[in-house]
Amino acid sequence: MTGRLDGRDAFGEWVRPHWDGMARLARRLAPAGDWEDVLQESLSAAWRKRAQFDAERGTPRNWLLAIVADQARKGHRRIAAHPNLPLEDTAAAGDNVADVDMERALTRLTGRQRSAVALYYYLGLPVADVAAVMGCSAGTAKSTLADARQRLRRELGEDYR
Repeated sequence: MTGRLDGRDAFGEWVRPHWDGMARLARRLAPAGDWEDVLQESLSAAWRKRAQFDAERGTPRNWLLAIVADQARKGHRRIAAHPNLPLEDTAAAGDNVADVDMERALTRLTGRQRSAVALYYYLGLPVADVAAVMGCSAGTAKSTLADARQRLRRELGEDYR
C-alpha cells in the first residue's frame, strides 16, 4: 500500500477527502482548545503508520478517524496527568442554553461513549463504520450508543428534546 502513499503529495491527496470528517471528529473529542493539535498529531501518526493501512481490513476514512479518536484520547490523558492546566469553557456567550447543556452532558460520558456519539450522531457514520473505527463489533457499538443515550437522558432529564 505504501507505494501509492510514499510521496507527500500522494498522501495528501489520499487524506484530502477525509479531512473535514477528521477535523469534525477532533473538534468533538479533543480536550477544549486542543482540536487542532489533535488533528496535527493525527496527520503525523497517519503518515508514520501509512504502511500499516490495509484496504482489505477497512476504508481509509475509518482508519484515519480511528487515528483521530486515538489521538484525542491521548490528549485527555495528558490533561489528566497535569490536573492544574487551565481548561477553557467551550460554551460561547451567545450559545443556546440547550446546546450548552448538551455539551456539558456529553463531557460526562465515558470516552468510548463520546466517541460513539460523535461518530454516529455528529459525523453520521452507520453503526458498522462506528464499530470499525472503534475496533469493536456492531453489537458493541450499538450497546455503547444505547448506554450513552441512557446516560444523556439521566443527565438532561426526560423533558429535554
